[in-house]
Amino acid sequence: MSKTLIRAMILPMTGQDVFYPEGEIAIEGDRILSVGPKGSAPADFTPDRVLDLPNDVVMPGLINTHTHAAMTLLRSYADDLPLMPWLQDKVWPFEAKMSKEDIYWGTKLALAEMILSGTTTMLDMYGDMDRVGDAVLETGTRAVLSRGMIGNAPNGEKAFQESIELVEQYNGAGDGRISVMFAPHAPYTCSGEFMQRVTAEADRRGVGIHIHLAETLDEINTIQEQQGKTPVQWLNDLGIFGGHVVAAHCVHLTEEDMNILAEKKVAVAHNPESNMKLNSGTAPIPELRAKGVLVGLGTDGASSNNNLDLFGEMRSAALQQKLRKDSTALPAYEVLEMATIEGAKALGYNDVGMLAPGYKADLITINFDQPHFYPRFSIPAHLVYVAHAGDVRTMMVDGKFIMEERKILTMDVKEVCQEVETRAKRIAAEFEK
Repeated sequence: MSKTLIRAMILPMTGQDVFYPEGEIAIEGDRILSVGPKGSAPADFTPDRVLDLPNDVVMPGLINTHTHAAMTLLRSYADDLPLMPWLQDKVWPFEAKMSKEDIYWGTKLALAEMILSGTTTMLDMYGDMDRVGDAVLETGTRAVLSRGMIGNAPNGEKAFQESIELVEQYNGAGDGRISVMFAPHAPYTCSGEFMQRVTAEADRRGVGIHIHLAETLDEINTIQEQQGKTPVQWLNDLGIFGGHVVAAHCVHLTEEDMNILAEKKVAVAHNPESNMKLNSGTAPIPELRAKGVLVGLGTDGASSNNNLDLFGEMRSAALQQKLRKDSTALPAYEVLEMATIEGAKALGYNDVGMLAPGYKADLITINFDQPHFYPRFSIPAHLVYVAHAGDVRTMMVDGKFIMEERKILTMDVKEVCQEVETRAKRIAAEFEK
């Protein structure tokens, strides 16, 4: 069993006042053995490797609680459009031409981008998730996979069966690095009967639900006309919120909606930049957190963002709420919690998201020896308002180094970029014929 000792500045995310300016973290196998000031490792701990990074901040890896990884193939393909024309006229026709191998390579590109920007775990929703799982297994990151199901579509039943197969084949794969959820796409694309059927199967198999919810005013109006209530109220009445549920977006919520989400312990994946770009609105994050709702951060797909950089997402999340409410809304440390420990809890992890004994050794180091990190009045503020993707130096997942000195060790990034360029341009060319 490998043993590693990292000496650096440490922000363990175990409390707002906990920071070790000269700290060390001892790792044995895939778990953290100890975290504390320099010299705090057990006396009998003999590391196989010592990593001295005195000008780096070590923190938990970032958790992306909602994305569509393979949509990297559509990055900058369809911009500056409203959500429904964007989906119906551009995204869905393009996706219909994507093969399983296209999805595999698009996911590899997404994972490369996420590693380089500090994300160790993602909750992904897409089709052909077996190839997404393969990409995650090869790359060494952590992921929750969910096969998106549009119940009203002709392939709704096929998607449902593929979701069952995904659970059977990938739940717990990679020594537990992969887990699976069911993913009915949204209230406006699935009937109540389909939603209840999916929920019953998810409950039977002990997995959660991942769904888009209350994202746009069009969705609110559609469900209000069809059901006479809000999407949140409708799903609650259907019994969808009985188990583990992660709801993406939750932009347009009434007071009653927020109370339901809190009471039923529904976790929210907040996607500020995608919501801005598609003019969906701004989610009431401080209000949700005040009611005890777990809120994580997501990027959504690269076609509606257009990147997978959670550092940018943190900054946008904080500034949005300050504009919406006041300058004290969502202080830096709370945003960091959303990107780490709260995001991990939202996805159902109890041993990821902070640096503490017994937790998984999922961590990143940030190179603070750069002009934009001086003077160092507040490390949390620098991480939220100053840091960017290019500052991430090192990544470890499950006790294994995935990246060192910004070199990804588990894939050929140049090959991935070339493959995606070729495949995306081939698909786009088919619409020009």
